[in-house]
Amino acid sequence: MTDFLLRTRRDQAARPEPTVLLDWFERGGGSTIQVHALASDLTPPSAASDFLRFAAAVYCADRLSPRPGTWTRSIGLEFPVRGMDSWHSAVDDLADALGFLSGDEWRLTPIPTSEPMNPLVAPARTVDAVCLFSGGLDSFTGAVDLLSSGKTVCLVAHYEGGQASKAQDEMADRLRQRFGADRIFLWRLFLRPAAPAAGQTRTLPQARESSTRSRSVLFLAAGLAVAAGYGPHVPLFIPENGFIGINVPLTEARSGSLSTRTTHPHFMQALAECTARLGITNPIVNPFRLMTKGEILVSCQDQETLNKLAHRTLSCAHPEAPRYAKLPQGNCGYCFPCLIRRAAMHQVGLDNPAHYAIDALRDDAMLTGARGNDLRALVRSLATKSRPVDVLRNGPVPAADVEAFAGVYQRGRDEILTWIREANPSASISRQLLAP
Repeated sequence: MTDFLLRTRRDQAARPEPTVLLDWFERGGGSTIQVHALASDLTPPSAASDFLRFAAAVYCADRLSPRPGTWTRSIGLEFPVRGMDSWHSAVDDLADALGFLSGDEWRLTPIPTSEPMNPLVAPARTVDAVCLFSGGLDSFTGAVDLLSSGKTVCLVAHYEGGQASKAQDEMADRLRQRFGADRIFLWRLFLRPAAPAAGQTRTLPQARESSTRSRSVLFLAAGLAVAAGYGPHVPLFIPENGFIGINVPLTEARSGSLSTRTTHPHFMQALAECTARLGITNPIVNPFRLMTKGEILVSCQDQETLNKLAHRTLSCAHPEAPRYAKLPQGNCGYCFPCLIRRAAMHQVGLDNPAHYAIDALRDDAMLTGARGNDLRALVRSLATKSRPVDVLRNGPVPAADVEAFAGVYQRGRDEILTWIREANPSASISRQLLAP
């Protein structure tokens, strides 16, 4: 059992308002471990601001609690809020939603704070939509579609440094060049647990959890805070393809929370219901909910921009990993997201193995080595006939949506098979992967 307590303070001497400093105390000690700053010219309503602070606490607790061999952890978290009645109505269901997302037992305890409510401040500018922006292909295409339809868009990103930060900056700059700087704004949240350091009342653990299942809560909370700051009805767009959203486990060993549930329909519905009870009224929209990654690219409203910039996006699960093999950092080419990305790019004639550290269809090590784990699991999955009920293997889906998601799942499988068969059919690895 790991217990954490989150407290807040204002430090006007160190940073101007409305910077919020997070003082994080592990129970029994007093170690400040994280600071994050919200946009300096945007003041979210108290409900959205508290939800972001809560999500930051969840994310740090997740990262500071290495998983045992049994995977599941029990994490208790106390956190300050304004509006106790709203939180009491939502906290149990919110704990269930977090449990579904991360595979852990969460004990959430809101505690009252004397912190004053945020003032109602009109934003200095207006936007038509807020869009989560990871630097990946889906979020880039979602932003392109919104901008192509004439909307003014605020992009919201989270980063901890590394390749993702570079991709977000570059893609936002490219979009500004294409659509105009007056129609694109970028808010980026830098947040991660601090490293152990001298002077901490209780030294923070050296080990960190790497699975980051809770990151989607932080990302969504940041988007909602910004959207609410612009107005109660400004929509938050979460562009994510339905094949990854439903994320049917490739093998039995990857079932349950071992398969990510970042935008799984059950989690998204539960989160939307909880935030509504907290008083956050901004709509949450996933325009790609029932589309494969390839279908997203085919339907992109600005094919010229897609053709020029798609290869610059970053969809990799571990973009820094290639450096250990003295290869270029970026899209590794062999993780599950990279494989799905290549299959989608093949649909629009943009697949180029030179854009990846490793060409998974040419490297024979993929047949036996550790790097080929995802590819081999993917091919084994494709060797079995899909059934509509498969879309329930990673969690419940509304009955009315089962057939639609089953269609997304089958079309996504077809995209991958088409890529493997056509991208490099003469290579020995392609022949062995597709052997009966």
